[in-house]
Amino acid sequence: MNPKRFRVVRDEDVTGVSGVGVVAYGVMFADGRVTTCWNATISQICVWRSIQEVEAVHGHNGKTRVEWIDQ
Repeated sequence: MNPKRFRVVRDEDVTGVSGVGVVAYGVMFADGRVTTCWNATISQICVWRSIQEVEAVHGHNGKTRVEWIDQ
């Protein structure tokens, strides 16, 4: 499997920090690990064990979602 790109889209900013819209981009690799790169003045790149971890930490009960760029 080739790496799959995605964007993290926030519909409601519950923390008041990152705003709404596309707040990050990411890649999921063949082994399921994921990287995210946050769109912010002070940005960070994170490595996760799975897309489920990203959703658990940043999903905010459906207020932020992952949209796949590559199907």
